[in-house]
Amino acid sequence: MNYDVVVIGAGLAGLTAALRLAEQGQRVLVVAKGVGGTHLAPAAIDVLGYIDGPVESPAQALPRFAAAHPEHPYRRLSVELIRSSLGWLRDRLAELGYQGRLEENFLLPTAVGVAKPTVLVPETMAAGDLRAGGRFVFVGLRGLKDFYPAYLADNLVRAALPGGASVSARTVELAPPLGDEGDVTSVGFARRFEQPEFRDMVVRELEQRLVPGEIVGFPAVLGLRHAREVWQELETRLRHPVFEVPTLPPSVGGIRLFESMTAALRREGARVVVGSTVSGAEHDGKRLGGVVAQTAGRPRTYRARSFVLASGGFASGGLQLDSYGRVRETAFDLALVGVPSPDAPRFEPGYFDEHPIARAGVAADDELRPLDAEGAPAFENLHVAGATLAGAAPWREASGNGLSLATGYAAASAILERTS
Repeated sequence: MNYDVVVIGAGLAGLTAALRLAEQGQRVLVVAKGVGGTHLAPAAIDVLGYIDGPVESPAQALPRFAAAHPEHPYRRLSVELIRSSLGWLRDRLAELGYQGRLEENFLLPTAVGVAKPTVLVPETMAAGDLRAGGRFVFVGLRGLKDFYPAYLADNLVRAALPGGASVSARTVELAPPLGDEGDVTSVGFARRFEQPEFRDMVVRELEQRLVPGEIVGFPAVLGLRHAREVWQELETRLRHPVFEVPTLPPSVGGIRLFESMTAALRREGARVVVGSTVSGAEHDGKRLGGVVAQTAGRPRTYRARSFVLASGGFASGGLQLDSYGRVRETAFDLALVGVPSPDAPRFEPGYFDEHPIARAGVAADDELRPLDAEGAPAFENLHVAGATLAGAAPWREASGNGLSLATGYAAASAILERTS
């Protein structure tokens, strides 16, 4: 079957590109090996959290950051485009109630008690903003292996906050009945929170242990499909602000984001195929005609006028490192930059030092088309988005989801401009 656009990868970058194209009337296919990095990360959108220290205003910091890092994908994006991508996500996923703007970062507690800067957050997380300080109580759920409220609270009270704000934090552990299960995953608890009788038990046990003025932090398990309703009910019945704190993966918030985006794609008539690995292409010189995907039955060729590569980095298999230290891009064997020479050291002495290969990836032009070894576009109708791009260190910058969102949005915009 022929499409207008084939998007490779079902992480945030690929889904963003696909949805932006589909809503403009393009016939879109998303083909992916798996569900992408959404299930591993919180649903918050980090754009730029750190340079030398925490960033208060990404809008103000981005031009300086991009000028100092010419190899970074943000150098290819305007501040206005990044702002537009955030507004687009807020509008398209209204059911998640995203809050925030590029002019200021929230400071939200992580699962280990770090005050982390982020730009856009679902409404279920927003009350956890630490910038003004406050009195917090973190709720533990006995049987949930992926959330440690005492560790979180102990670290959080030592966090340095802007303006001298201070935080007090304590914990409350609940023991809801789990039946025959001794341990329950975050997804399992999320399903339980969608049961009215389970919420009744939680509220009855918790409400008598709260102190007036406290802000209540739950692990991010307040439902899968009906999180807004669960969160609103808990706030109403407990009569306290309630927010979610990300847990260790799998990320319930990330699953909500994935499900919301794929549902929106299907409403726009796009097709999503998960379980197929793109391993080759049909092309005529500088123009792609189709991609070859390995499926359970046989290889299939999907043809289109334009393509978006958003297969991720090393964690997602878009980039691959073998035992000899060789790195390759797995779908098209594109040229890579940022790869150390074979005899270069593979490790740095400091625990938090950057790995020499951390910024490796595909270089791109201003339309996010991949560049070959000579610096020319490898294919005129292929655009790259997300963690496949070279030059970023999301874990150090706190830029991961924002970079995926903005580059996916930019790749789609480039295709729409070329085909208009």
